[in-house]
Amino acid sequence: MSSVDSKFFQDHMHENVCFGCGIQNPEGLQIKSFWEGDESVCIFNSEEKYHGWSNLMNGGIIATVIDCHCMGTAMAEAYKREDRGLDTLPEYRYATGTLNVKYLKPTPNDKPLELRARITEVKNRKTVMHCDAISEGVKVAEAEVIAIRVFDSSQDAGGNAFKS
Repeated sequence: MSSVDSKFFQDHMHENVCFGCGIQNPEGLQIKSFWEGDESVCIFNSEEKYHGWSNLMNGGIIATVIDCHCMGTAMAEAYKREDRGLDTLPEYRYATGTLNVKYLKPTPNDKPLELRARITEVKNRKTVMHCDAISEGVKVAEAEVIAIRVFDSSQDAGGNAFKS
């Protein structure tokens, strides 16, 4: 499937080398996010090397997955608001303004972690989201995330920090 046809937000973030969401980072987590109604969804399957305590997912990995899922969601929401596809111009990129994670329960490292984010506010370059992390039907963490649009290719002066 070409990136033009892909429903995954990250497939449209060309030249992204981020550890969590970068399609150009083969050592990274390679998360994939998509729309399901008004929520964005990501299913993350961890690996043994990402455990914290025995059989439990590391909290930093949970935060990274939430963060990257929400940055992709902010980008996809901007395109959606403009009624255009993810592979169209101008190209937008977002960075984390605030990430406030509440860890509610231990998170198994050997079960899929489902993330569900929804937009709660958009104002100028700022997008605010609430994200739930769910494992086996139980909410294990929740986060309030603020994403800031830091790149707009229509205003590019050669300074896209997301390209190498």
